[in-house]
Amino acid sequence: MNFNELKTGKKIVLDENPFVITYHEHSKTGRAGAVLRTKLKNLKTGAVQEKIFHGSDKVEEADISKVSAQFLYNDIDGYHFMDNEIYDQITIPKETLGSTTNFLIDGLEVTLLNFNGNPINIELPVKVTLEVTDSPPGLKGDTQSGGDKLVTTETGLQITTPLFIENGDKIIVNTERSEYISKES
Repeated sequence: MNFNELKTGKKIVLDENPFVITYHEHSKTGRAGAVLRTKLKNLKTGAVQEKIFHGSDKVEEADISKVSAQFLYNDIDGYHFMDNEIYDQITIPKETLGSTTNFLIDGLEVTLLNFNGNPINIELPVKVTLEVTDSPPGLKGDTQSGGDKLVTTETGLQITTPLFIENGDKIIVNTERSEYISKES
């Protein structure tokens, strides 16, 4: 893959590890020629790093396939998923999944990422529904003026919501930004 083909969202291989480009910016500096400044996310570990590519650099495109899977449960070995096509169980370590574990509830449909045929990570749906397990009480009159409060969901995720959200409410959360979207009706 050429220098000019590198864009945000492209999956590439560096040092035998799969990465996704999360940010790119072309710049030209006098005699030095064009460079591409990027931020790369390691798809195996979730670590983010910056890298500068030069015009002569060649990069291999990552062989990433996606499969529908379902979250089953977690234990000391990691998080267990079932491949919806061949019904195999796959275990991914908590360290690999990072903050995505804040959105995993039993039965959640996810996308399993495979690199060279081996499962390495997951992609969450953009929105998930979580139950509120701890919500401080709102004071009378607070809801009139708006305002926010911090609640805890069934997965342990703490998120800012409007004051009218109570224990037992189901809320819809954006998984990309960890933001409250709405109360489920």
